[in-house]
Order: sequence, then structure tokens, then C-alpha cells
Amino acid sequence: MFRSVTPRSLPQPGHLYDVAIVGAGLAGSELAWRLAGAGQDVLLVSQALDNVGNLYHQEVDFGFPPGSLFEEARERALPERTNWALHRQVKFLLEMTPGVHLLQSCVSALEVQPEAPYQLRTWEGPLLSARRVVLAVGSFLRGRLLIGHVEEEAGRLSEVAYDFLAHNLADQGLQFAERQDEAPGESGGMPYQVRYLTLSAGELQDFRVTRWPEVYALGRCVPGELDYAATLQAAARLASHLTAQLPVSPPASPNEEHSA
Repeated sequence: MFRSVTPRSLPQPGHLYDVAIVGAGLAGSELAWRLAGAGQDVLLVSQALDNVGNLYHQEVDFGFPPGSLFEEARERALPERTNWALHRQVKFLLEMTPGVHLLQSCVSALEVQPEAPYQLRTWEGPLLSARRVVLAVGSFLRGRLLIGHVEEEAGRLSEVAYDFLAHNLADQGLQFAERQDEAPGESGGMPYQVRYLTLSAGELQDFRVTRWPEVYALGRCVPGELDYAATLQAAARLASHLTAQLPVSPPASPNEEHSA
């Protein structure tokens, strides 16, 4: 039987998170797990919970850095070595981590107001508020999936592309570059290409998006080539930076728990 856990906060309308992470792939999932483990109150938003932590490879016949979320998930999944088995364990560990709110929603805009928390507008309607925002949107920022002669407005997992978010960020002056990745067919699947936007190098200083004081970017949506291990190590470095800068959130009070 799984033990129950008490979250540090009970997310409700108007709740203010320490950190909101847009995208629950390799980078976003690792970052959320590490931040919550350090006491932060974290929102992790994904368009589809079925794709949390999904990799490019169908078979996971390799390891990850020791102490990472993905290495723990890989070991828990054994003897299964499929991407789907890894995904299930990553999702389980995130949901069992106090301080992580794993939410299925489509972020359509980042709203920036002087001297106010950041707000994420969602396609479904609710606003989500956070002191800090991390863009970990992978290949979904205006993503286009090409399979043979067919092109879809989607990222590599056939999810809806973040076109609304891309337009919103561009309207606020953010500059982008276009990137294209290719993946060979595995396990009978067809090879495909995915074309998407990354933040331009001039917009970034380390992980920070320089035009805003507490907005960061991580993973495939930033310039450069990173393998799985390097991406997880980058997430660990950003987690260390953010936890050094932000105080730990207090546990939820009994009154808050009863009001949920």
C-alpha cells in the first residue's frame, strides 16, 4: 500500500506558487522534482499527462545520472525497459512528491505586470500565478510535425503546438530561432521530423530570460545540443540556483486543508 503524503500547499483559484514550470518533459519533470525536494511549492503544467517524461527513444537501454528522478524511475521500472514504463514511474514519483502540483492544461500566454507575480493564462480559462516561471516547452513552441508528406501543427508527440504561447511571447518582443530535429523510426514506427522555435541566444544569460527578472528557460527550447544526461544536469544546476534564491514554502495550515 502506498503511503499518503501531505502537500505543502493545496492549490486553489488564486494560489501563488513559488515556481511554475511550463512543460513536463525530461527537463521540466527533473526540475520540478528537485525544487519540490528542496521545499519549493511547484506547479508543473503539461498539455497531456500521458506524455510526462517521454523520451525520443522507445527503448531505455541506457542509464541516467545517479541521483536523478529519471535514474530512480528507470530502476523502479526494471525489468521493463520501455519508454512507457519509464513514463509511468516518472509520473508516479512526481505525484508522490510533496510540493509538486502536476496539472494538465495548455498555457496560452505569459502575463507580466510590474511589481506583481507572473500569471500564466490557459486555453481552458483559469489564471495560474507564480513568483517565478520556467519555460521547458521542448519542441512544442510553434511545433510542426512532419511524417512523410504530412505536416501537423504539433510537437513530436502529436500534441497541440504552443502556437498561442509563441505568439504571445513574440508580441512581447521575445526573439526566436527555428530548429529542426529528426528521429528514425523505431519498433516499426515511421521516421519523422519536428520543426519548432527556440529562444535566441541573445535573449538568455545562462538560464535566465534577460528581459524579465524571474523567467527562465531550460531544455530543447534553448539553443545548443544537449543529450539526456546533460539536460538532467542542467536541470539540477537551475534547481540549485532557484532554491538558493527563494525561501522554502511553509506547510499548509490545518485551516487550509479543511477548506479544500
